[in-house]
Amino acid sequence: MLSFITSFIPTSYFLPEWLTLDTNPVNSLLQGLIGACGISVLCSMIRLHLFLEEESWSDKNDASSEKAPSHRRRANTGLVGKLQFVLVTGMLAVVGSRVASLVVLEFCIRAVSGLATAGPDSKKFVQQLLVQSQFSLGCALSCSLHFLHEGAAQRWLCLLLAAALSWFLARRATLLLHHVLALYKLHSSQRYCGICIGLLTSGRGLMPMLCRTMLVAFSVAAVAAVSVINQHFLSASEALRFWTPLTICYTLLVVYMQEEQHRLPGSQAVLNTVVVRLGGLMVLMLTVGRWADVLHIIMCFLGEASCLIPTKDLLDAALSQEEEEHTHYMKGEPQRRPQTQEKEHRR
Repeated sequence: MLSFITSFIPTSYFLPEWLTLDTNPVNSLLQGLIGACGISVLCSMIRLHLFLEEESWSDKNDASSEKAPSHRRRANTGLVGKLQFVLVTGMLAVVGSRVASLVVLEFCIRAVSGLATAGPDSKKFVQQLLVQSQFSLGCALSCSLHFLHEGAAQRWLCLLLAAALSWFLARRATLLLHHVLALYKLHSSQRYCGICIGLLTSGRGLMPMLCRTMLVAFSVAAVAAVSVINQHFLSASEALRFWTPLTICYTLLVVYMQEEQHRLPGSQAVLNTVVVRLGGLMVLMLTVGRWADVLHIIMCFLGEASCLIPTKDLLDAALSQEEEEHTHYMKGEPQRRPQTQEKEHRR
């Protein structure tokens, strides 16, 4: 029945081959929907973590919380958030499995090298890396689903069930975020709500759990990405001609991006590195790729922009949080020194 309906969708007899989708349009749309739901869950969990961190920090320092942080004010996006969700779904549906695999591998290389060179700023780097991984996570989910369901007899049904589960999780994560932003202070102080009490007692484990989940997701996606890309080569020598410039290109880009992020503010450096990364990938595809890959990379530009621009406040939140901690530490240091000197004088 489904194949009969999709047979009426225009394919290569109306469009050139490089403009057609890799898979059935229904399957591509479901994969894009799953990827967009994953991005929505990630953003909700990051906002929830930052909110709990700020509440914990304000309680320790007896700071007034009259001014709401920018990421808390922008949590209720309304129509803008729905339009962003639809746009990201469409971008992930259009991007082919080959380019999605390259985006996944590029992010894995960037994450490993960044964590290896982060040093004492690893906490800030992890938070910024999670925000930067939004579109890459969508590509990872799409690539993994393409690999795992390849050759399945009822592929559309499997993707439909996965899309329904993803939609449920994204909806629950959004409702949880709205509930905590509105009622966390009241419920945690009066010990009234089980959800808020649970976050009060075990909220510190939210970020490690999110990091472990992302590690599993990108590990599976990396295996799927290598398999998907190698399917497009007929011999080992042809695959070597592709992997060699890709590795050299992104090694140089990673070194450049690490220096750029230390030189510029958080959100500005991220937006600049997106252009550099995808620009280098486009140059690579112009030499060893196909016209369809170039078109899909242009879609990646739009997808990255639609994910990062609305969440610039999350990129700046990690940096501002670290600066506040450093400021409070420097303010408390002069108070500790007279106390220690007085104790030594008494001795």
